[in-house]
Amino acid sequence: MRLIVGISGASGVILGYEMLKALKLLPDCEVHLVVTEGAVKNFECETDLTVQDVCTLADVVHSNKNMAASISSGSFKTDGMIVIPCSMKTVAGIATGYTDNLLLRSADVCLKEVVIVPREMPLSRLHLRNIKEAADYGCVVVPPMLTFYNGSNSVEKQMQHIIGKVLMQFGIDYKHFVAWKGED
Repeated sequence: MRLIVGISGASGVILGYEMLKALKLLPDCEVHLVVTEGAVKNFECETDLTVQDVCTLADVVHSNKNMAASISSGSFKTDGMIVIPCSMKTVAGIATGYTDNLLLRSADVCLKEVVIVPREMPLSRLHLRNIKEAADYGCVVVPPMLTFYNGSNSVEKQMQHIIGKVLMQFGIDYKHFVAWKGED
């Protein structure tokens, strides 16, 4: 399996880091990473992680400015892309085909295999329209919403739930994901 992970400049970059840690556990998954400049700033503001800490979890790291990178081509074979977290600027770029950086270009060329994890609150009508447009073009939208039915009583468990939901979109079972079992 080969996946692209994009970490944009939305709050919650720790979700991108946790996604990379989860993918690192998969021996047959090649991960290509692109981190925006805004994400670099948010790692500095929100975490104790360096960008190098994040990049060591990927197999290949691409500069967001390198529009000639392998992942910028529609002929690059991939099983999909995860943008986590996905800023509203990135959602807007995906929804309109405005590909002025590598993250947006790589999302554009594999649009129907893109999962976005939009981070904003509250969502304006403009945000909702752009998210809807991205979904209409084939993106799967997995908002990082709180869950309570599975005993997710910590931030760590909440993040594990979100990561599990995203990975489900690619047929990947995540060992820390607790699914709803229903009542019989």
